[in-house]
Amino acid sequence: MLAAFFALSVVGLFSYLRSARSVTNAHLYTAVSSYLLLGMLWFALYCAMDVFYPGSFVRGNNTLTDRQSELLYFSLVTLSTIGYSDMFRFTVRPSILTALGGIGVLYVAITVAILISKYQQQTPSP
Repeated sequence: MLAAFFALSVVGLFSYLRSARSVTNAHLYTAVSSYLLLGMLWFALYCAMDVFYPGSFVRGNNTLTDRQSELLYFSLVTLSTIGYSDMFRFTVRPSILTALGGIGVLYVAITVAILISKYQQQTPSP
């Protein structure tokens, strides 16, 4: 349910950005909020994966100790495509979910393109 809530929130905020006629501070805050909500969406999905398939995520040679904090960290690091040399997964299901989470970089590219397009439309040409 939490993942569905985050997904609907991101879709709603993203449609707000797309329908904007100009770029204001509110639109920039909305873009950042949407990105963080995407991180929370993947966090909720990783938590669900961890509940249904225990032991899917491990850190080093041990299982996660503070599971929710570690999975939130994992979500944000994956979404930002920084990489995670200190954490790995070892089953197929989390691998597929993680690969989909890494596609979050497309959100950044699309959002930046939309905001630049709206900004150019509101700026008078010289």
